[in-house]
Amino acid sequence: MDQTFRAVGVVGAGVMGRGLAQDLARHGHIIVLIDVSDAVLDAARQEIRDALRLHRLLSGSAGDGISAIMGRIRFTTDRAALAGVDFVIENVTEKWDVKVPVWREMDAICPPHCVFAANTSAISITRLGALTRRPERVLGMHFMNPVPMKRTVEVIRGHHTAPETIETAQSLLRTLAKDGVVVNDMPGFVSNRVLMLTVNEAMFLVQDGVASVEDVDTIFRSCFGHKMGPLETADLIGLDTVLYSLDVLYDSYKDGKFRPCPLLTRMVDAGLHGRKNGRGFYTYSDAEAKT
Repeated sequence: MDQTFRAVGVVGAGVMGRGLAQDLARHGHIIVLIDVSDAVLDAARQEIRDALRLHRLLSGSAGDGISAIMGRIRFTTDRAALAGVDFVIENVTEKWDVKVPVWREMDAICPPHCVFAANTSAISITRLGALTRRPERVLGMHFMNPVPMKRTVEVIRGHHTAPETIETAQSLLRTLAKDGVVVNDMPGFVSNRVLMLTVNEAMFLVQDGVASVEDVDTIFRSCFGHKMGPLETADLIGLDTVLYSLDVLYDSYKDGKFRPCPLLTRMVDAGLHGRKNGRGFYTYSDAEAKT
């Protein structure tokens, strides 16, 4: 029998946090959405409302109204609000030094039974669990972007993760009509250990003048049937997130194959982060950036 959750905490109101809050609330969950900035939370509120309107328009859904769904989300900078959640999903920047204080504070605030999930693309779940007094209740849940449209989640078992914790996570995913594929903990797991190599090498192809951005993506779409090429995918993920993930993989494995392409570093330094801010390997309109 699936579990019930009083409330679910979502820490970090960036691209992934907004998508998670939207999907969880649309499926009936009470959400506490946390960020350090009121401005970020205001932008999240507007983007979630717009996304719900679009979903309702395209799907013709007769489910809960937008006001009812939005009413299930508490937008707050007060982390003490996590004291009332049964499950928390952390989505902050993929930098270890940023995550450490967040995880220690979550551990101090959340009730002892609360499960902690890291929505990370590369960082070790075992290492994150070691920051807490509940490593057996810590796991990874790598959601894909855009969260409401992706039906499969990479679930990562850390060294101390208990079977009951995995089942609790699977129970939550079932309420979202999502499937969890359980893998063991190594930096990058399955998806990003392979994907980051692909997008990074595609960037080297552009840097080395082998092919244009458009031609690289066309080959992957047309020859292999991929819905998106590797550079379009990098823009969707966020070029800054790709760079942080490669840095984690390079540091974790000490393997030169994960060395970030200098073109990627230069683009991130220039503020070209992909869809999230409208410019990456491609340029996006405001409407395109939100899809």
